[in-house]
Amino acid sequence: MSSTFPPVRACLFDMDGLLINTEDIYTKCASIVLEKYGRPPLPWSVKAQMMGIPGSSNGDTFHKWAQLPISREQFKQEQTEQQRIYFPECQPLPGVQQLMKDLKTAANADGYPVQIALATSSGKGNVDMKTQSAATKALLELIPLEHRVLGDDPRVLHGKPSPDIYLRALQSINEALPDGVPRITPQECLAFEDSVIGVEAGRRAGMRAVWVPHPALLQEYKGKEAEVLAGRIGLVPIGNEEQLGQPGDGWAEQLPSLENFPYAKYGIIPQSS
Repeated sequence: MSSTFPPVRACLFDMDGLLINTEDIYTKCASIVLEKYGRPPLPWSVKAQMMGIPGSSNGDTFHKWAQLPISREQFKQEQTEQQRIYFPECQPLPGVQQLMKDLKTAANADGYPVQIALATSSGKGNVDMKTQSAATKALLELIPLEHRVLGDDPRVLHGKPSPDIYLRALQSINEALPDGVPRITPQECLAFEDSVIGVEAGRRAGMRAVWVPHPALLQEYKGKEAEVLAGRIGLVPIGNEEQLGQPGDGWAEQLPSLENFPYAKYGIIPQSS
């Protein structure tokens, strides 16, 4: 892969734990049900293996650890009840609102408007619950409806770490470009993620990536950051390793938050600058 990059023309965003503070709420909801049945709170050592994987909150990794005396269906029902209570409390994470507002009117160094899209493993029902507050609803509305690709979109055949959802989001952008405007290539895209598996999906799509991990997740991968950025942790083996990057290849970087985003590094020029 080349390490000389064109200016970014499209920014594609995960949602949970990146744009809004749902990861702590997911943990809280699961832990409430776990406590009810005499089990300990969900630890980050287990949660780290689940983040970004569709259906993982009720999947094999969780239940192998949890050893609950109830069926998966009952756990799902009780967890959903807690999520209905707490998801409406979701709020944008630091720097997100300013970043999205800046990108909405930004151009890149070649003069093309910067496009934005959503690529989330959450289905529509969960997205609706998580965007009930005024701040989260306003945030979602900054992303054009036709550019929002959700986890239950039938056009997405395979969830992360497959590249499908990112490639579908890019396709949705390209389908809406005016006639005569060159289509955007994956190399001109920046995938924003908080999960390890999400970074892998972005890298497999041939895109540059920004990893903004929860501090507790970062601790779980201490010393393995370069492998995360290359997409080479391999939580869910799916083959096609030629899609992956190499440690230190320059295609991805880690940031502590989305505050004070380094636009110039990506050839993005906010109109306020």
